[in-house]
Amino acid sequence: MNQLDQRTIATLKGLVIDGVNKAKSGHPGGAMSSMDFAYLLFSEFLSFDPDDPKWPGRDRFVLSAGHESMLLYSMLHLTGWLPLDELKKFRQLHSKTPGHPENILTPGVECTTGPLGQGAAMSVGFAIAARHLAATMDEKLFGQRTWALLGDGCMQEDVTLGAASLAGHLGLTNLTWFYDRNRQQISGGIDRATSDDEVKIFQGFGWEVIEVDGHDHDALRMVMGSVHAQTRPRLIVGETIMAKGSATMEGDHETHGAPLPADERLQTKKHLGLDPNVDFAVAPETQAHFQRRFGNLRANAKGWRSKLAHRIETDSAFKSAYDTAFGKEDFSHLKKTTWPKDKAVATRNAFGDVLKDWVEQIPNLIGGSADLEPSNMTGPFAKKVGDFSKANPGGRNLAFGVREFPMSAICNGISLHGGLIPFDATFLTFSDYSRPALRLGAIQQCRVIHEFTHDSFYLGEDGPTHQPVEHVMTLRAIPDFYLMRPADALETQFMMEEALKLHAPTAICLSRQKLPILPLSDAKAEEARKGAYVVRDSADFNLMILATGSEVSLAMDAAVILEKENPALKIRIVSMPCWEIFENQPKPWRDSVIPPTCKRRVSIEAGVTLGWQKYTGSSDTGLCIGLDHFGASAPAEQLAEEYGFTPAKVATRIKNWLAARSG
Repeated sequence: MNQLDQRTIATLKGLVIDGVNKAKSGHPGGAMSSMDFAYLLFSEFLSFDPDDPKWPGRDRFVLSAGHESMLLYSMLHLTGWLPLDELKKFRQLHSKTPGHPENILTPGVECTTGPLGQGAAMSVGFAIAARHLAATMDEKLFGQRTWALLGDGCMQEDVTLGAASLAGHLGLTNLTWFYDRNRQQISGGIDRATSDDEVKIFQGFGWEVIEVDGHDHDALRMVMGSVHAQTRPRLIVGETIMAKGSATMEGDHETHGAPLPADERLQTKKHLGLDPNVDFAVAPETQAHFQRRFGNLRANAKGWRSKLAHRIETDSAFKSAYDTAFGKEDFSHLKKTTWPKDKAVATRNAFGDVLKDWVEQIPNLIGGSADLEPSNMTGPFAKKVGDFSKANPGGRNLAFGVREFPMSAICNGISLHGGLIPFDATFLTFSDYSRPALRLGAIQQCRVIHEFTHDSFYLGEDGPTHQPVEHVMTLRAIPDFYLMRPADALETQFMMEEALKLHAPTAICLSRQKLPILPLSDAKAEEARKGAYVVRDSADFNLMILATGSEVSLAMDAAVILEKENPALKIRIVSMPCWEIFENQPKPWRDSVIPPTCKRRVSIEAGVTLGWQKYTGSSDTGLCIGLDHFGASAPAEQLAEEYGFTPAKVATRIKNWLAARSG
């Protein structure tokens, strides 16, 4: 290691130590053990535009070990993208240096990491997106690489292994992971918890695995410099020392998740050749050395833009594809899928019909199912577009296999890469497996369409393990996440179209059983786009029934019985396919659909009732009909009778409730 390299690394470690010390919290040990790799990556190998963190032709770097955030922030400061004052505000309110990196806050942060392993899985999504764009648009313009830095904790998370298995199967030659194997974590040495042989595991996944001294620059340069010759994804296993460079605490797990003790901090800075009395010190010559490659990087980015402009000028097909992927989006051209109005259609089938129609209309739509193509109705899409594979990176169907959590995390990475619109699909009950990725997708504002079919006990014979009860409501509990449960085929199409317009993840929950098309005019049906609307009305109505999905038609049938038995009842029925979209509407619209003056309100949804009180009011004023217990294994029709989800039983339940209120 030459003196300038040594001085620059010492400066970077000093920034890590000072940032964590000033915040009085953080993770210095891993950042110090990973620093040699990260420094070489940013200063010698990573392709980016120093003047534009969002340059589309850049390589992507993912810090899967998100607790090492000060490592990334120190790199971004020397790059020139993050002011030193922000490093001094590490972990403070409204800073651009939160405790774990957040893509929506900090330039140069590709994705929000923190929950270990999800960054690794998202990096697979980045690599898939780049390979697909290279295959379908231009190999040179989109030949960028994806790098990820993982720690021991990442390697212990199942989502990492699931994503790695798929990456190996897909032969992602543009994906390189560096595993900082310092063998220490918060509670002590990793040998207390694991004895895995990562080399054999990843070789079994089909990866190329290279072990190296993670502090030997010559060895690191050799393996990092040869990545363009990869014939499959590569794992670089770097044997490192926790808190490398500290005065007396090298290899100590106590440095993992806490600031260095006061004396250790001062002695370490002195040991690194830094002035212990000066914090956040960056010498001009140090920053200049870090940026020594910037002239070439700027020239490379300029050349890329020139090539792009030439392709756009001379190739109309490329221009069209590029505008679709990266231009101003316009979905007004989407043709409508049609269904006979007198024929019942399961909303999962409607989703498949629309998806099939979108194949040519949205050429940058990519995604797939967790081994449930016949059930999620994504098979026709897969047949039309072909599977994405090592031999066919231009394919648009992703055969995820039974990997729900990695699947959704990978889709987050595809979304964040840019240029593609990802979707995934599984049963609603298995959203439990995907949920951490759904939550992280909401934090990152990832546009991913998550299709969840078999959305209630009506899936029948598979029983309570597969029958979602609490899932719709628990997904509604995620902030900035849109839960959609359409009542018929048309609402399904409208919700799918609205999902395209959102910079947020959506869950579209769909029925296995066939549902009638609601008897509405075309103009009236379009109001579904507002999240909630009146689907049946009466003049001077004195009772409102609010419902979603399969329970909307159930409510309409029950209303006929109620009004026939009691002509004094005047019932309005509101379909609420998406609470979140409805809440975004102007108050006059919301009040016109659910007038505050009508206090007698009933909700019907085949799931837990907790949460509906937001619209029905207290138990004194509102009735919530749902399923506050697990299901059972039986045909759907028997379960509907058993649980009171027939028109006659719903009508009786409402009639008894009204009688009790009047009494």
